[in-house]
Amino acid sequence: MISLNKWALKNPTVPSRPRISHGTMPGSAALKAHNMTTNAEPGLRATIRRFWQQSYGPDWLSLLLLALANLAVGLIEPFQRMFSLDDRTLRFPHAEIERVPVPMLLVYSIALPTLLIILSTLINPHKTREQKLHQVHVSLLGLAISLMLTTFITDTVKNGYGRPRPDLIARCKPTEGTPEHELVGVEVCTERDYHTLYDGFRSFPSGHSSFSWSGLGFLSLFFFGQTRAFRPSSDMCRVVISGLPSLGALLITLSRTEDYRHDIYDVSTGSLIGASVAYWSYRRYFPPLTSSSCNSPLPPRGRGNEQTYSKTEFEMIPTRPSTPDLEMGQRA
Repeated sequence: MISLNKWALKNPTVPSRPRISHGTMPGSAALKAHNMTTNAEPGLRATIRRFWQQSYGPDWLSLLLLALANLAVGLIEPFQRMFSLDDRTLRFPHAEIERVPVPMLLVYSIALPTLLIILSTLINPHKTREQKLHQVHVSLLGLAISLMLTTFITDTVKNGYGRPRPDLIARCKPTEGTPEHELVGVEVCTERDYHTLYDGFRSFPSGHSSFSWSGLGFLSLFFFGQTRAFRPSSDMCRVVISGLPSLGALLITLSRTEDYRHDIYDVSTGSLIGASVAYWSYRRYFPPLTSSSCNSPLPPRGRGNEQTYSKTEFEMIPTRPSTPDLEMGQRA
């Protein structure tokens, strides 16, 4: 195949395009010159484009929008699905005291991962100050996105599906003479506490399960990467220690069935949602767990990466050229 440079010699009127070899790193002279040209573009539109492509501003903006969306979803009344008083799966007792109340769930899923991520990063003697700050930033950003997105998905499905909880009839306190073998609605209930009654129609999926897995599951992924637990030479001790947060999420999940707030389908689906979102959010900022650089986040967006991060630390992370011209030159 004739390269673009040879083709340009035969066609002198067509300017040759910069060629980047397969082994060229982002710190090459050609890419540096291209970045300087891009960053020097004047105008508001160019400034917005640089901000959108070279900073974490869009991620924080998306996080803010998710927070506002969660507030809106929390104000929506759930769909009240019809039920029957002779349904034995809805006749479990209503536990006034939960094994893991909401305040403790927030401690386990938000405060604990935040604290451990910060401490484990700051005490790492193999990272510079700039690397530690970057790792703390993207780790907490990924954790926040995981929690917010999981909450939004879970609450949206809860309100839309309106599945009765296993303790619904105990919450409802139906009026005397209500037919036991017919489908009835929420109008037969005598419970006057709004939250107690309508929260009985938010069974699927389990919010405790999804939230715990989105927080503690993310923490396990973080530890798996920092300890390089999935590398070929890793020992089993790293896997066990890194998996402890996931064990905590599993115990929280099981507690919801012990309180008769959910059945196995609710907690299984909630756990799947939380774990999937946690993995997706983690991979936005960290390389694969099998990578030789899994203990370091992806390089910061924008300029100056090579001044803060050594080439060897990120040499296994592929970086695609940011312009079609450079891509064509690489394929030549």
